[in-house]
Amino acid sequence: MTAAIIDGKAFAEGLRQRVADAVPAFRAATGRAPGLAVVLVGEDPASSVYVRSKGKATKASGMESFEHKLPVDTTQDDLLALIAKLNADPLVDGILVQLPLPRQIDEAAVIAAIDPDKDVDGFHVINAGRLATGATGLVPCTPLGCLMLLKDQLGDLSGKDAVVIGRSNIVGKPMAQLLLGESCTVTIAHSRTHNLSQVVHRADIVVAAVGRPEMVKGSWLKEGAVVIDVGINRVPGDQEGKTKLVGDVDFDEAMGHVGAITPVPGGVGPMTIACLLRNTMVAAHMRAGLPAPEGL
Repeated sequence: MTAAIIDGKAFAEGLRQRVADAVPAFRAATGRAPGLAVVLVGEDPASSVYVRSKGKATKASGMESFEHKLPVDTTQDDLLALIAKLNADPLVDGILVQLPLPRQIDEAAVIAAIDPDKDVDGFHVINAGRLATGATGLVPCTPLGCLMLLKDQLGDLSGKDAVVIGRSNIVGKPMAQLLLGESCTVTIAHSRTHNLSQVVHRADIVVAAVGRPEMVKGSWLKEGAVVIDVGINRVPGDQEGKTKLVGDVDFDEAMGHVGAITPVPGGVGPMTIACLLRNTMVAAHMRAGLPAPEGL
């Protein structure tokens, strides 16, 4: 068996285009474009690159991008004051504060300060509660992207046995809630799960989000399973002094066992920004009292 490669880059491009296609109708109904505010505190290189990518993608979709870059010594009170200003700004539909934050700032307090209806990261406890109870709310971008790829690959997920490896608030827990919402039978496993390989082996769907390079071996995986690899790990490359990106799943081994798998890179990664744009569009429609566009 040779696995099918799930092309997250191509799916993300389609989703971004659907978002862009929905902007003119929103503008016609409201007199403005949806707006996303991104806040970066400090100059962490990876965060800076990510923020630039988000801003570029937002503008390319036809939406407004409001970027706020603050010095690394910004106080928590100053950041909370900016968030309060963005919460009150009628032109801002989505607010994203890039993590991690400097040590002097409490991330939980910052997330809690964001208006849940503008929380396009989906991290606010109110949105977590909405997801857990099946209510309408904004969902974290990475697990939402994973679900989209799974449904595109498998169609109806009802009755599937799913194992999520990882229990973070950002990916693992919301991923499990989304799969429950699709009527899967869900197990949340992690690095301390006893007999982890046996737990994984029974799954029709495996979502690996544990942050350990190539931890999941091909022999762990059920024949024909669909694997979504969320891991992004930098390891030594084939040439001295070079590095490469690998996932949490041993891709080469898995190819001979599973039915379909996301590559790293090019799988889940592109979906995160695409789903951020999607969440901004959905938030804009909710705030304007409009139904969400079809296809999002």
